[in-house]
Amino acid sequence: MNSIYNLSLADLENYFVNHQDKKFRGQQVFDWLYRKRVDHFEEMTNLKKEVIELLKQDFTLSTIKIVKQEADTDVKKFLFSLKDEEQIEAVLMNHNYGNSLCISTQVGCNMGCKFCESGRLKKIRNLETHEMVEQILMIEKEIGKRISHVVVMGIGEPFDNYDNLVKFIEIMNHPKGIALGSRHITVSTCGIVPKIIQFSTLPYQVNLAISLHAPNNDIRNQIMAINRAYPLELLIDTLKDYLKKTNRRVTFEYILLKDINDQEKHALELVKLVKGMNCYINLIPYNETNNISFQRSDYHTISKFYDILKKNKINATIRKEFGSKISAACGQLRSKKED
Repeated sequence: MNSIYNLSLADLENYFVNHQDKKFRGQQVFDWLYRKRVDHFEEMTNLKKEVIELLKQDFTLSTIKIVKQEADTDVKKFLFSLKDEEQIEAVLMNHNYGNSLCISTQVGCNMGCKFCESGRLKKIRNLETHEMVEQILMIEKEIGKRISHVVVMGIGEPFDNYDNLVKFIEIMNHPKGIALGSRHITVSTCGIVPKIIQFSTLPYQVNLAISLHAPNNDIRNQIMAINRAYPLELLIDTLKDYLKKTNRRVTFEYILLKDINDQEKHALELVKLVKGMNCYINLIPYNETNNISFQRSDYHTISKFYDILKKNKINATIRKEFGSKISAACGQLRSKKED
């Protein structure tokens, strides 16, 4: 049975028109789902009994549940169980600008990035749209607060689940839906070039983040399999076209790995790679795990790398660290459960 959270407002309106009902019935149901946040169809008190019975016959409501939580200063990690008993994660981070939620888009991941805990567990399936939507609804209910920013950067490659991702953005962004502003939504990709081109045509002003993690093809080929399909030159050229078309700044995520991509020469190569682009670099201290041999760069090395970027007038930040006392790496809580 289909989850009702898979449906956009237009889908719901069409559903009722196809059932010889009024279009506005879809708007009523959408309002109950996202404004009033009901848990049962019976709570939709302005609908006739036969309409409620129709909804119960054709749709389910929530299908995912929180099975574990871990918390540390300003961060909480949630492990969800899905209808087929597979598991995913979401991470809630408290920033000075609000509550930011990092959600998953797949069960596992096939991108094969060597440093990534999520990718250690291969892709089992894509998440349906409702499973992305429900991560937000359930956590807002759990914490009793509104999520102000959503980052699509958890388990999985969002552009490998493109159609469901776009439907999710539509529901999130719709003023009668979750009503989250486009600029408060960030989608992260390891660099699937055809989907970046497609993404540039969307009507939403959603932020794009690129998991870069290397300043040249040699290093990127070693740690990110995607680079063999879409090497850096092609990726950067595509992003330059994306910037011209959208006029939206791109974020480059760059995890610093000890003695691999964190030296002065790498910083200078990175400057040369992105110079002149409307972008900023998000430097990320690596979260070490027991399963992967990469090590985090020390504080001095990270600071030096950052200083080189700033000296060369590249916008950069060092990401605030969250969750040193919990399973901080993406996929780590799930893999603990699996191991």
